[in-house]
Amino acid sequence: MPTFAAIDIGSNSCRLKIAKVVAHQLKTLHEDREVTRLGASVFASGLISPEAMAATLRALKRFQRAVQARGVDQIRVVATSAMRDARNSDAFHAWVKAETGWNMEIISGLEEGRLIHRGVVSAEPGVGGRVLLVDLGGGSCEITLSERKRIKDTISLPIGAVRLTEDFLLNDPPLADEVARMKRLIMRELRRAHRRIQPGRVPLMIATSGTAAALSEACAAALKGTKPSARLGGKPSSFTGGSPASEVRKIATKMSKLPLPEREAVPGIGPRRAEIIVAGSQVFVELMERFGLPDFRYSPLGLRDGILAQMLAAQDARAAGHKQFEQERWESVVATAERFGVDIRQAEPVRAHAAQLFNELKLLHRLPDEYEDWLAAAAVLRDTGKFINHQGHHRHTQYIVSSSEIYGYTQVQRTVVSALARYLGKSRPQPNDRAMRNIPAEEHEHIHRAVVLLRLAVALNQDRASDVLRVAAKVYPKRVYLELKPGRSGAELELWSLRKEAPYFREVFGRELFATLA
Repeated sequence: MPTFAAIDIGSNSCRLKIAKVVAHQLKTLHEDREVTRLGASVFASGLISPEAMAATLRALKRFQRAVQARGVDQIRVVATSAMRDARNSDAFHAWVKAETGWNMEIISGLEEGRLIHRGVVSAEPGVGGRVLLVDLGGGSCEITLSERKRIKDTISLPIGAVRLTEDFLLNDPPLADEVARMKRLIMRELRRAHRRIQPGRVPLMIATSGTAAALSEACAAALKGTKPSARLGGKPSSFTGGSPASEVRKIATKMSKLPLPEREAVPGIGPRRAEIIVAGSQVFVELMERFGLPDFRYSPLGLRDGILAQMLAAQDARAAGHKQFEQERWESVVATAERFGVDIRQAEPVRAHAAQLFNELKLLHRLPDEYEDWLAAAAVLRDTGKFINHQGHHRHTQYIVSSSEIYGYTQVQRTVVSALARYLGKSRPQPNDRAMRNIPAEEHEHIHRAVVLLRLAVALNQDRASDVLRVAAKVYPKRVYLELKPGRSGAELELWSLRKEAPYFREVFGRELFATLA
């Protein structure tokens, strides 16, 4: 059974989780966490400081030893708010790559929210109704409205605890006007979130991340409750004994008046969280008031759990979340296409022919299985560039696809899909092209082969007014035949288009392509 590892490089801390697949479920093998404050210098100056880089890299090297010791088969390393904002993120990315060999992926706030949602709902059996999921990190706060374990809407706000502390709280304890200015910003951002999400009545708020853990512990200590009743993550989940809004407000007021040494001594807060708890607790107070929430429940699950759940769902067809993952990913592709004016009914025959050619020519193209999904996405998204301009629309498509939020696709995967859609005109993939520059060199040959398949699928659908043609592929040692069964309006244009692709087919596959009528 495969073993997966997820690393979350956050603005406040780095986290590692390693899990093994057992009976199509994830079994945790190892967890680690290090507070590195990567975002502190970013939110103050726009740059990651050398000290923060070095601290984060030390943590990553420790994580790497754990990954190697447990024979991890697949790893995904993601970075969030601080890396999104830092002007020198490319330099740090290169340093991480040079020291560990890992490709660090900077994900958007919306993708962060989606992954956190997947991590919580995939492991929490009791999360099935209408839920507000909140993750307050160091640089941003992700708020997601979930219903029946499906995302209704999600938003990312720049009100992380480290960011707010660096921007507003310059004294210790903070001055009253510093806290007031910070609260005004928090309220403004939460009003925007409320208008966007329009949650209505939400009976349950689940909070993740360190600030939520600290507030949950502090509330439990103040109320002399027990820790397990205020937490989620056990099976079955308990939804009793959460952290009341009134108690959170008392703690927030108290924290804002205490100096750091006294905040550190408060039960549940601790020395590292005490530095940013004033800002974090104020976000929770205003959030619960704005959304009309009486309390919140803490879950120890988070971004790394979502990464692992997505890795499992993508690879294991028998995993519980596989079908939902595939459905949500495809819905995101279709939604992106429709947003840019694509007629899905016209795109569907191209997708179907691309899938057919992928399966009937497997012995020829020898592409990894995931390219079937990427070809399908490229077939549907290939005309999005026409939203900008018909002239040069393939270039516009490449930009739109690589820059869009498409759930279930990493940045590299989106870049691959954008490259497949880019080379459907006169251009051919070249290593230094904008579309190819950020794709690993070992994928370039795969891109060439997949592009040929997609070009053939497009060629089979030249006459949009006609009914869809049926095609059969036959592979021989030196040639490949595509036999077309004409539709009601014939197949002359499709034959002509396929024969135009024969030189490129020969160049890539080393065989002659013949298009004939059945």
